[in-house]
Amino acid sequence: MIIGLPKEIKNNENRVGLTPGGVSVLVKSGHKVIVEKSAGEGSGFEDQQYIEAGAEICADKKKLFADSDIIVKVKEPLESEYDLFKEGQTLYTYLHLAPNRSLTDALLRKKVCGVAFETVQLSNGQLPLLTPMSEVAGRMASLVGSSLLLKYNKGMGVLVSGVPGVAPAEVVVVGGGIVGTNAAKTALGLGARVTVLDISASRLAYLDDIFGGKVTTLACNEYNVAAAVKNADLLIGAVLVAGAKTPKIVKEYMVKTMKKGAVIVDVAIDQGGSIETIDRVTTHDNPSYEKYGVIHYSVANMPGAVPRTSTFALEAATLPYLLKMVNHGVKEALLEDCALLKGLNTYDGKITCKPVASDLGMEYYDPKELLSK
Repeated sequence: MIIGLPKEIKNNENRVGLTPGGVSVLVKSGHKVIVEKSAGEGSGFEDQQYIEAGAEICADKKKLFADSDIIVKVKEPLESEYDLFKEGQTLYTYLHLAPNRSLTDALLRKKVCGVAFETVQLSNGQLPLLTPMSEVAGRMASLVGSSLLLKYNKGMGVLVSGVPGVAPAEVVVVGGGIVGTNAAKTALGLGARVTVLDISASRLAYLDDIFGGKVTTLACNEYNVAAAVKNADLLIGAVLVAGAKTPKIVKEYMVKTMKKGAVIVDVAIDQGGSIETIDRVTTHDNPSYEKYGVIHYSVANMPGAVPRTSTFALEAATLPYLLKMVNHGVKEALLEDCALLKGLNTYDGKITCKPVASDLGMEYYDPKELLSK
């Protein structure tokens, strides 16, 4: 099978879908890998390293897409890449289709087999291909937020840890999943006072246990969210509904009650965002803006700022599933692996992910039935 590895073109996206080590594994398994020229440079991988691993370097992105059976990316394709798809091709990447009708339409029009990292799901509910980047983004959220609180970044001028005689910052995390847990862990390590809200009582009990009672846990309802947001110096949105558009948990009226110079970091922005006042996706070039006196940060590819760490972490999770698809055939691998099947978002011009179909108001098709024809 021929695997194509294009260079990411999203703003400041320096990750790459495969390392030279991953390419070597694929080549030794009998497959051909085509790597776009300089695709790995942002993560510290030179073209020569890919060549030594057995890859072919291609300077023509259009040819790379045309020649490849499977395209391996990190972030969702941008509009300039839509015309590169070919019918029947498999696209293996983060897709985030629920808030992105134009990409969904393009995949359906070209009958692309779209396998989304973020919806591959184990029987216990875990999202193995989303987890590593959620860990990175969660830890970054506390670090980025603490930096934005500095006065020269237009924040309120608060040192997260405080000092003897001065209280530390109040960090509020909405969502206690992988992102929220890692955000809380980092904020606690920085010396902040941390509150985590979640709808699951069992998850709150788990967080109380692992943090030894050092983190305040609250049931996520409108009353508790409003009170916590008002008190927050740093608010982190860490809500996830697998495959679906993120619900707006933090309302505009809540943000209006926040302190001047407080900071919001919404990690859920790639699925639409969980903060009502987040009305745009920002970039690493211009990551934040002010609204109601509050600094808003809504970069959709936070892990792209630490590409070396992120690329290694992501490949460790995605490569085993890729090997199943190339070694056994895409259709066969999807039918054999229930977790991978949940990653199938589009197939043969149809939507095969219920949350995506629901959010976009489109028809859903059972993936197993389609694949079994």
